[in-house]
Amino acid sequence: MPQPAAVSAHTVHIPVMGTGFTIDASLKVARFGIASVVSLVDDVLIEQMRRSLSAEHGEACEPIEDQVEDARALRITAYLDLLDTLVARQVDRVRAAAFEAGSEIVRYFEMLPPSPLQSLYGRMLAAVGEQRARLQAQLRQLVVPGSIDVNIMTKLDREHDRRGRSLPERGSDALSALRGFMNSRLRSSVVLSAGMNRRLFSYMAEFTDFFPDDGGELRKRIILKVSDFRSALVQGKLLAKLGLYVSEFRIESGLNCGGHAFGGKGSLLGPILAEFKREREHLADTLRGLRRQALQTLGYGDAPEPPPARLTVQGGLGTAEEDAFLRHHYDLDGTGWGSAFLFVPEVVNIDPDSLAKLEAAGEDDIVLSDSSPLGVPFWSLRTSASEVARLRRIAQDKPGSRCPKGYLVSNTEFTAQPICTASRAYQRRKLEQIAASSLTELQRRRQQDAVTAKACICHDLAGGAAVTRGIDPDARTAVCCGPNSAYFQRRATLREMIDHIYGRIRLPLAADRPHMFIKELSLHVARLREEAARLAAEPNEILARSLGETGENLLAGVQYYRQLAQELLTDQRDAFLAGLDALALEITGLIPVPAQRR
Repeated sequence: MPQPAAVSAHTVHIPVMGTGFTIDASLKVARFGIASVVSLVDDVLIEQMRRSLSAEHGEACEPIEDQVEDARALRITAYLDLLDTLVARQVDRVRAAAFEAGSEIVRYFEMLPPSPLQSLYGRMLAAVGEQRARLQAQLRQLVVPGSIDVNIMTKLDREHDRRGRSLPERGSDALSALRGFMNSRLRSSVVLSAGMNRRLFSYMAEFTDFFPDDGGELRKRIILKVSDFRSALVQGKLLAKLGLYVSEFRIESGLNCGGHAFGGKGSLLGPILAEFKREREHLADTLRGLRRQALQTLGYGDAPEPPPARLTVQGGLGTAEEDAFLRHHYDLDGTGWGSAFLFVPEVVNIDPDSLAKLEAAGEDDIVLSDSSPLGVPFWSLRTSASEVARLRRIAQDKPGSRCPKGYLVSNTEFTAQPICTASRAYQRRKLEQIAASSLTELQRRRQQDAVTAKACICHDLAGGAAVTRGIDPDARTAVCCGPNSAYFQRRATLREMIDHIYGRIRLPLAADRPHMFIKELSLHVARLREEAARLAAEPNEILARSLGETGENLLAGVQYYRQLAQELLTDQRDAFLAGLDALALEITGLIPVPAQRR
């Protein structure tokens, strides 16, 4: 049974988390109508998962070895087709189940958010005799799986493998991942994250499944994960000029998220969402006009227009009140809950040790680290097995990792072939260079710490799946949870988490958990504080201007939130305003005097 083109029974989706946490989440949630996202970074893990799941479910599995031509794309296609087959089988079982307590078809409808479909289910429960049987038959036909979407980090696009060999034309990581998805049977979306990749965008225009058929349907869809309106407009225009449709803009908080963090210059989620709401029609009209011109040139004539782009948001949500407020006030079509699902082992791959550490974690245990070899701040659980192993190697005077996969190789400072800055090969050479330099002891120590901070995340983020599936029981799991994880206090079932999101129950959260807007603002202030300390230690006019611009943006955001609280917020209004006042005072004190408002 093919995946639905654009049907969603739920307003919530589960975003991509690492390379292993959600790699098979669709097998846990799709049959209940919930969408989830598979990372396409690690085709080694993807192949290992395909072999493991095939054996578990009695499916034939011909191994795809490294030396096979176009192995990366072939592995991705084979794995996604396997997920499609298994989910289709699950949905058939759901449709055939009896309407009795605890059955999967009952779970399907009981987990739905308030909606016409849930109301129809309620009518069935109240009906008797032939009417009840007729409504049950209707409901069975309305059971549709959640979308099995995929994620491509556009910046991870190596042209050489980890041995330094040039990859063939269109064999780079991002392009081969796209080809693997496009050749699969899935009717779902590719989520593009981490910015623009013009080569990838151009390659996408070569696949007819991204263009509407005679009925205006898209077999494959594009979701752009963006941090602000400008990014949505710029990337949307580039795609529209190629005749490509963006089916969803997935707006993510720059800092209050999991994984890599992109803070910008003090851009806050509330004002960003307000701009999307204000400019939504302008965005749609602009992209529609550019698309029509491109489609005419491509010979598509008067192709039917697919549905308007959805707007969703993710990053830091923790309560049903926050979820409902964002959807209703900003006219959003849905929300993404990521880190919260790390507490749901029924859904994600997380080994018992990592889950126990996550449950015990407080705010100080979830840090915005320098561990990513990409050079982008990265949220990390300080007590994770990956971090413990990294520190142990440093203590044993053996810093760095083996680099078994090489997805992040890019540095050629010491070698002709690119190597990863988290690798033992790089860190040994770099530390020797620093030791031989004429730096002061303090400068030397800072640079050494910056070098050894890098971790092998492209391998260790697979640990959750590798350990729980028995693929690599000795793997050292890295946990890329967002700061919001510090406030969840215990593991939950899928049913409990969904009911929490829709306000039917309330899971225990830390009593001091701030509103998501306040938390994000406090994270920006923490970064501002660090930049102010840098400026004090090393006065710099460029940094001073940047600090002033960031501070002014944050103060403008504070003013927006004050007005929002007075007009709309009811719960925790006093605490919300008090938090704003305290943070505004600190921001004002951190902005360089010439940049402060007069």
